[in-house]
Amino acid sequence: IEEIINFAVKHTPSAFNSQSARVVVLFGEQHDKVWDITRETLRKIVPAENFSDTDQKMNLFGSGYGTVLFFEDQEVVEGLQKQFASYSENFPVWSNQSSGMLQHVIWTALELEGLGATLQHYNPLIDDEVKAAWNIPSSWKLIAQMPFGNPVAPAGEKEFQPLSERVKVFK
Repeated sequence: IEEIINFAVKHTPSAFNSQSARVVVLFGEQHDKVWDITRETLRKIVPAENFSDTDQKMNLFGSGYGTVLFFEDQEVVEGLQKQFASYSENFPVWSNQSSGMLQHVIWTALELEGLGATLQHYNPLIDDEVKAAWNIPSSWKLIAQMPFGNPVAPAGEKEFQPLSERVKVFK
């Protein structure tokens, strides 16, 4: 798993070769800890009568083998904004796009190894506690959380919009 993630971080393209992606991989008690942090953060804002579903989700994510935390280093993004002022407003967007590419590469690579994954977004609610728990630099912005492990069920049914409304081809 570490080899897969290292390869993905090294080789996934980024705008201006910025290499702004940062990843934290959590296993064992560290993996459990991120979902405990998330559970307790949500307990403070989700009404008690609705918390059962949230608790079940946290148990599901916590039952996995590990979690990948995706970050983007804002110092890199801001440095590029200063260096290339003409593109300044685009660098945060491009940073998010390259993060999405990295998430997809890691998800696909884990699946090729027989693992399942989900992509979660509990940021910014958990940002401060996550940074404190793992001594994450303040310039790293949390983008997503990817719990992974052995699949226990196939993906659920999904409705699709007509492709004719989503794709245009010109010849």
